[in-house]
Amino acid sequence: MSDLTREELLDRYRRGESFRGMDLSGIDLSYEHLKGANFEQADLSNAHLQNANLEGANFTRANLTGVFLFGANLMGAQFDEANLSDANLQDTNLEKASFRAANLTHAKLFGIHALNADFQAATIIAGRLKRAKLIGANFNRADLSQAHLERSDLTNANLDQAKLIGAFLNDACLDGASMVGAIR
Repeated sequence: MSDLTREELLDRYRRGESFRGMDLSGIDLSYEHLKGANFEQADLSNAHLQNANLEGANFTRANLTGVFLFGANLMGAQFDEANLSDANLQDTNLEKASFRAANLTHAKLFGIHALNADFQAATIIAGRLKRAKLIGANFNRADLSQAHLERSDLTNANLDQAKLIGAFLNDACLDGASMVGAIR
């Protein structure tokens, strides 16, 4: 369980402190404003961050397994090399967020708004991306095997060298998308 209570974490945030490497598993920070917070290498497994404002937050190499981020603002947030397996990011704002080499296996990404987001080399096996806005997103070398991309907008997305084996692309918009070397 978390090293801090919700109130202790909020007090530390207001003082500009970092949460790098801390155990924050299971903490409930729903509806809180934590813009630019540093959660690098922190354990946020099974945490609740529903509708939280985490714009520009740093989650690099963090453990976010099973995290509940439904409706959160994650614009410009960094998730590089983070573990988000089984995470719920439904209806989140991921515009310009970075997920380079992140693990999003079985993640729920229904209806995300991820314009120009970077998923380069990310693992999104069996990810649920139905109705996602992925305009200009970078999926270069990403593993989207068995991913559900039905009715998603991938206009101008980079899917070069992406693994799309068994991916569901029914009614997806691929206008201007690049798929050079993609494995289907």
